[in-house]
Amino acid sequence: MNARARRRLDEYLQYLASERRLSPHTRSNYQRDLGLLAGFCAARAVDDWRDLDPAAARGFVTQLHRHGLAGRSIQRSLSAARSFYRYLLREQAVTRNPFTGIPAPKSGKRLPKALSVEQAVRLAGIEGGDALAQRDRAMIELFYSSGLRLAELVALNLSDLDLRDASVTVTGKGAKTRILPVGAQARAALAAWLGARAALAPPGEPALFLGRNGRRLGARAVQQRLKHWAVRQGLDVPVHPHMLRHSFASHLLESSGDLRAVQELLGHANLSTTQVYTHLDFQHLAKVYDAAHPRARRKKA
Repeated sequence: MNARARRRLDEYLQYLASERRLSPHTRSNYQRDLGLLAGFCAARAVDDWRDLDPAAARGFVTQLHRHGLAGRSIQRSLSAARSFYRYLLREQAVTRNPFTGIPAPKSGKRLPKALSVEQAVRLAGIEGGDALAQRDRAMIELFYSSGLRLAELVALNLSDLDLRDASVTVTGKGAKTRILPVGAQARAALAAWLGARAALAPPGEPALFLGRNGRRLGARAVQQRLKHWAVRQGLDVPVHPHMLRHSFASHLLESSGDLRAVQELLGHANLSTTQVYTHLDFQHLAKVYDAAHPRARRKKA
């Protein structure tokens, strides 16, 4: 790619940060996917984004498939490419979007993995009065109580938490703000952490969750702490932050059946994103049916 084409890509990535205000994780995905596209173009001597035609765009999808990418990953790369070209059209840097109408291979919709209620309770039952154990217990309780994304949790400031009102104010995708309830167990764990936090925090530090150095805790550190406690608490599955979010959603839906309320709590823009949890809900209902319905019981031999 020529220098102008590379500059256009850098400008687009900056646009994702400054105007669309996407999270660092999402921007990293865009950068990786568009890097694959740039490499594809360079290998075929396509020096300018204007020179990529629909036939070449289909060739890009074919290459991704040939290299073993799953359908979901190819769909994400296609989405990134379409979005990039919409930006280029807006900037009048191209005259067409070569990725319009090009489908990705279909992939089966995977159900989110969720902990059982018993596993979630065991994970949160961290013992120990040291500051880091109190911090980790508060983080796990808040993940499970309020269904936060990882980026939302690490971005929380003290001012976002209101224990008296039992609520937390979260800034999610697209800089959209929502106020979430905080359960009693999470409030108790957070109150204990706030007492311990005072000894770690330097003056004026706004972050809610801190590392032992007194600075805001990063996403990678949170992931590592969850893995650590999953092993320590005897869980036989690897635990990551999104699993706690899935557990929150599926357990809430099993109890309430209110899909719209779960959508609002999760911060999903579209109900279709939340509807994947109806499959989990159906699994729960099927077990109840098998256990309770007279015609579902198997006759003893």
